[in-house]
Amino acid sequence: MAKIALFGATGTIGSRVLREALDRGHQVTAVVRDPAKVTEQHPNLTVTTGDVLDPASVTEAARGRDVVVSAVGGGDGPGHLATIEPAAKSLVEGLRALGDEAPRLVAVGGAGSLRTPDGKQVWDAEGLPEFLLQIMHAHGDALDFYRTVSDVRWTNISPAGLIEPGERTGTYRTALDDLVVDADGKSRISAEDYAVALIDEIETPKHVGERFTVGD
Repeated sequence: MAKIALFGATGTIGSRVLREALDRGHQVTAVVRDPAKVTEQHPNLTVTTGDVLDPASVTEAARGRDVVVSAVGGGDGPGHLATIEPAAKSLVEGLRALGDEAPRLVAVGGAGSLRTPDGKQVWDAEGLPEFLLQIMHAHGDALDFYRTVSDVRWTNISPAGLIEPGERTGTYRTALDDLVVDADGKSRISAEDYAVALIDEIETPKHVGERFTVGD
């Protein structure tokens, strides 16, 4: 059983991560600005007020935990876009304050910087809307920052090209920097199976200090 501090617990991905972690018997502290927005109830769930953009708040939330999970992303509207890279920097600064007692960081990433079968990157595709491109590049900037960090144990998990609510199958495939595609060239994963992969990584660490990606 892991003690997990979860930022972004009310979002599309974060809420699935919360449910997956609780279903597997982990203790989760959901760190949110507005505790009233967390409607999940479970004996292993604690809800506390905190701000991912405040390093001191990150330090307090992380203290005594085994893992900090950041499910902070830009998919919930333009107001959230500007938090992606600053959140990464705040999380690392907050964890650094704990020194050797700092828990591991597992952060939700983006698919934009992944290599496609034609050797380009996902964000090079024609016709992508500007807002989506901004999210992709913000996640790319956050990943570039994580790759400069050697004193905090971090993992960044990129989803497939398409991630949306769906079925929990419990199966997925992984890669490092290459987009996971199926026989038809499609790249997708349900938010539920993404959560499975994230909790699997917490339970059996395989990608400390690197980015990996998951897809059906």
